[in-house]
Amino acid sequence: MLKDPIPLDTIHRVLVIKLRHHGDVLLCSPVFSVLKAHAPHVEIDALVYADTAEMLTQHPAIDRVHVIDRRWKKHGLLAHIVAEWALFQSLRARHYDLIIHLTDHPRGAWISRLCSARWAVARKVSGRGAWWSNAFTHFLSSPREGRRHAVELNLDALRRIGVYPTEDERRLTLVAGDLAEAQLTLLLQNLGLETKPFIHIHPASRWHFKCWPVEKMVALIDQLHNEGHHVVLSAAPDVTEMAMIDAVQAQLKQPALSLAGQLSLKELAALTARARLFIGVDSAPMHIAAAMGTPTVALFGPSGDKEWGPWAVTHRIIASDIHPCRPCGIDGCGGSKVSDCLITLPVERVYRAVQELLSR
Repeated sequence: MLKDPIPLDTIHRVLVIKLRHHGDVLLCSPVFSVLKAHAPHVEIDALVYADTAEMLTQHPAIDRVHVIDRRWKKHGLLAHIVAEWALFQSLRARHYDLIIHLTDHPRGAWISRLCSARWAVARKVSGRGAWWSNAFTHFLSSPREGRRHAVELNLDALRRIGVYPTEDERRLTLVAGDLAEAQLTLLLQNLGLETKPFIHIHPASRWHFKCWPVEKMVALIDQLHNEGHHVVLSAAPDVTEMAMIDAVQAQLKQPALSLAGQLSLKELAALTARARLFIGVDSAPMHIAAAMGTPTVALFGPSGDKEWGPWAVTHRIIASDIHPCRPCGIDGCGGSKVSDCLITLPVERVYRAVQELLSR
């Protein structure tokens, strides 16, 4: 039995900090659900980067989402200081009893100190010294060997304080919202797809070394078109991602329907929720598909599918079984931005996985 559990009946407000990318933030959504299920009386806030906030807004277990805007630094020193001070004042005004820091970001230690929370949980981080260890009351350990899914690593922060999630409580939560649903309906009407089934493909990633070659994506989409499937492409409004979409469209025998560069994160979630199937690489849209319960075919290269695979959804993972070096976590072989274990994945293998899920 745990010797130092935190008595939840004495907790009134909790702050959960997750300063990472979009997918990482979404994968911490079960932390809020589990905590609320075990302590319904508690108010739970989140602190994330501003560009990732849509991953958590409207989450039924979250009361407030505080944000750090990484653009503050661009507005000059004085404006940056004013914005940071306003944030800390807002956090201190909430009088948190418990802070759960889900990364090793140094800011979590400063927030814990400045907010004077009675309890604070974080990971053990070597080399940080007393300023880190004295900022928290509880520390959790990460496994030295073996691989553990990011969702479970986040939930370990709750296990460390005596909150043990059930299987049903560990699902991802992402709420698209009425505005996003309405906008998506209009966009699908314009594509002639309001009542027609479709397959959603998000081929790009902000990290090029996670992408499948354009020519293989083209071959897959051509096969799906030949079978009469409607394919909808999406991409972030990013120059690199949009260039990949343009390259795919230029080589297709019949251009796919596209909403690339047109969707907010909430609208992307609404799109995925209506799809028969999602196909993509290890990326935030893949995690969004899992959160929306959409069957998923996920292509993995140098990143680890055991840590980052689709969570709690019907899925197929396509990864190389002839590259013993994967998952290496390197940005392409030798840092080249091109991953052999990914670009060699055959089209037929991905197609078979698609057929398996469509037949279910």
